[in-house]
Amino acid sequence: MPATLDGQLVVAISSRALFDFEAENEVFEQGDDRAYMQLQLSRLEQPAGRGVAFSLVHKLLSFNSPQQQRVEVVILSRNDPVSGMRVFRSASHYGLSIQRGVFTRGQPPWRYLRPLRANLFLSAHLSDVRAALDVGVPAAQVYPQSVRASDAHPHEVRIAFDGDAVLFSDEAERVFQAEGLSAFQAHEVSNASRPLPGGPFKPLLEALHRLQNAGTAQMRIRTALVTARSAPAHERAIRTLMDWNIEVDEAMFLGGLPKGEFLREFEPDFFFDDQTGHIEHAARHVPAGHVASGIANVT
Repeated sequence: MPATLDGQLVVAISSRALFDFEAENEVFEQGDDRAYMQLQLSRLEQPAGRGVAFSLVHKLLSFNSPQQQRVEVVILSRNDPVSGMRVFRSASHYGLSIQRGVFTRGQPPWRYLRPLRANLFLSAHLSDVRAALDVGVPAAQVYPQSVRASDAHPHEVRIAFDGDAVLFSDEAERVFQAEGLSAFQAHEVSNASRPLPGGPFKPLLEALHRLQNAGTAQMRIRTALVTARSAPAHERAIRTLMDWNIEVDEAMFLGGLPKGEFLREFEPDFFFDDQTGHIEHAARHVPAGHVASGIANVT
């Protein structure tokens, strides 16, 4: 019987998102792939440092057991196959059960997301993230300079999401951008009972909800909605989640306050937002990724 990933939460991740390859990437960016390959080969016995998304991946893999595989992590990388050896060795060093990988030697790897049926794609390359979002895969550009995740919650995967253009569509955000805050608030009050359409990360939230319901003694999931919305626009967001039959553990309606300090207190393993300003601030406090979708990212 052929192998299948059906029923699993599939996370596709680049090597730079999982491990700290920033020093090696400087050589890669110079365009000398032979020098990059040689550098990686010379460091084959040296495990790479932990990257921005390491904590997220490590904890998600804890949902697996010898009896059941609930989470599959696949390396999807612009690295060459030779450099891929170091990626797999680094994963083994940290006890990460990662068996699958695609290495494209500089070519965009996002097209392999479809046969993987990935629930999430994390990459340092914005163009790959945009392409993934265009084909319906939840994706974010990691900020390698982000603060690493706290180790204060070893038995919880903590994930924080922005609302508009991330969990929800950018319908309301378009009103705000075009007409301002007062029109946005009025629009959301008049539509409070009408659920927002789903955004690019709704499928991931649903997959996490299924994973949480499956249960494990080793790990649980704690989620937070961290949004610039404030009362009275909060109600539509809450009612939308209720309509989806999905609960979040915490909700922060910040009314435009900077999100970073609040995220620092929540201590997520990862935070997703569609606006670069929010991500740049958040990255000073927590691991963060830019969801390049919605009206705020139209170029």
